[in-house]
Amino acid sequence: MGKHVLLVEDETNIIEAIRFLLSREGWQVDTHSDGATAVEAVRAVQPDLLMLDYMLPGKSGMEILKELRADPAFTKMPILMLTARGQSRDRDEAERAGVSRFMTKPFSNVEVLTAVRDLVQLAR
Repeated sequence: MGKHVLLVEDETNIIEAIRFLLSREGWQVDTHSDGATAVEAVRAVQPDLLMLDYMLPGKSGMEILKELRADPAFTKMPILMLTARGQSRDRDEAERAGVSRFMTKPFSNVEVLTAVRDLVQLAR
């Protein structure tokens, strides 16, 4: 498995923080901010890991997750969902839909790196 992540997130400060953090760890980080076209972006980029915001303009992260998991090409792709909504029902819904890991904002750099490393290790 390579080190290519697609971050689907619409908050500029989070995009820049995650890009900086993962780039230092040797990851190629592509970003996309529109939920409506996120699935096409995933298909085009074919990342090793998808980091997906729960709340996006155009289409929610949950809808994107469900659409990707319904496609046999993406059933095994590690998907880390990021959210400001920490309710257990959101986490439960994401887990039922096939999310690999769920992380509530705000999160620490250590949490992000640990989650990314764990997901890559599991995917191998």
